Amino acid sequence: MNDTRLNISEIFRSIQGESSYAGWPCTFIRLAGCSHSCRHCDSLYAKTTEESITTREVLSRALALKTDIIEITGGEPLEQAGVHQLMTELCNTGRKVLLETGGFMPVAGIDHRVHKIIDLKPPSSGESAKNCMENISLAFKAGEELRNSFEFKMVLADRNDYLWARDLLRMQPLQQTCTVLMGVVAGELLPEKLAEWILEDGLRVRMQLQLHKLLWPERTRGA
Repeated sequence: MNDTRLNISEIFRSIQGESSYAGWPCTFIRLAGCSHSCRHCDSLYAKTTEESITTREVLSRALALKTDIIEITGGEPLEQAGVHQLMTELCNTGRKVLLETGGFMPVAGIDHRVHKIIDLKPPSSGESAKNCMENISLAFKAGEELRNSFEFKMVLADRNDYLWARDLLRMQPLQQTCTVLMGVVAGELLPEKLAEWILEDGLRVRMQLQLHKLLWPERTRGA
């Protein structure tokens, strides 16, 4: 194993709070660093590196937490080139490996065994112009089996965000090909309002709440 060093924010075990894997015990490897500034980011602390350790040590510490699912998140994990080796090494252990990315960078070249959770940033984020739309094309081009390894996530703060998301889904047949997740920015949009809009427009999306924030509302990290 090539012992590339990775900048780490935290490694911890929790309950998966989002995605189609919500509710399952999961180990999180939060890589440090992100060159973007989304207005509603709930992990700003991850911009700062807590430690720089080898891929071998990251793997050892993650496996010691003994969960069947391991998620690599950030920050923006794809900004560290060494993440690719880490994902492959984790897949080789037989665990289910999830990648949560801000959606600014293409996921082409990632180990095909990795389940990709890709943000699509709405206007209120201040970063919607930087969405990597190539990722949608990659999902379309993937075969049926590989297409199931793509999920797209939209976290919305207001009606304008919702209309942007609805129009995007009407232009792109994501609902028919991939799991699409919709959630709310905590304190900005009432979940029941989003639920009403989804039902009114008959969207084929999966609404989600951040389960970890319901379980541990006082925690700002490690949850």
